[in-house]
Amino acid sequence: METKRSKTSSQRLLLTGFMLFIILGASPSSALDIHADSEVVVQNGTTGVLHCSFKSSEVVGISTSVTWSFQSSQPDTQFSKAPYVIFYFFNGRSFPAQNEFKDRVQFVGDINKRDVSIQLSPAQFSDNGTFFCDVKNPPDVTGTPARTELRVVLKDSLPQTSTTVIVGAVCGALFILVFIAVAACIVMRVLHSRHDYEGCTALESVSSEAPKPRKKLESSLEGSRSTSPSGPLQGPVIYAQLDHSGSKNSFHKMEPVVYADIRKN
Repeated sequence: METKRSKTSSQRLLLTGFMLFIILGASPSSALDIHADSEVVVQNGTTGVLHCSFKSSEVVGISTSVTWSFQSSQPDTQFSKAPYVIFYFFNGRSFPAQNEFKDRVQFVGDINKRDVSIQLSPAQFSDNGTFFCDVKNPPDVTGTPARTELRVVLKDSLPQTSTTVIVGAVCGALFILVFIAVAACIVMRVLHSRHDYEGCTALESVSSEAPKPRKKLESSLEGSRSTSPSGPLQGPVIYAQLDHSGSKNSFHKMEPVVYADIRKN
């Protein structure tokens, strides 16, 4: 009985361990998030950069690998049927493929910063097509490769670059600022001149009204001058005239004489 129980318990342990191994081994790894420019336009004969970056919850190490593939959009070429590997990066080393991209592809990213961009120089019309960027960062190995459509065109067919747009916007903003400054200066001058003009008219009105009471005062003074002498007022002077005839009663004969003192102005 004890032997059967021990066999049963051992079988249960083996079954539990097997199930745990299956569950842990079959547990899905976290997916990678890969990003790239949807479209890149490059002038023929110049250098073009294909940007690509990724996000991963795992630490980047020597086991991180990068694969760039290309499929041409031109029919009847060796790259038109299926994507071909043109660049491979692993363990800190670059491995260009043995094809026409060998001497024209260069790794310009930084794997530690999760940047896996490449440079294509010089770009050719045969490079028109789709470039695929794929990254593996074990245990993050599940992710959808990013796609970039490359268009190699002539110089006249290039769209306006962001630099041209930025320069135009800056010039327009400077023109607007200069116009606003000039308008503000004109308005300030007009307001200042109007303020000075109002001050002058106010002073002129005060000065024009001020002499009026003075005229009245002068007229009153002239009237007073015409009615009264300039000197002090003096009443009539009475003098007594004595009789020297020798008569006894001559002392008592007195005639008052009134002299008027009339002065002209």
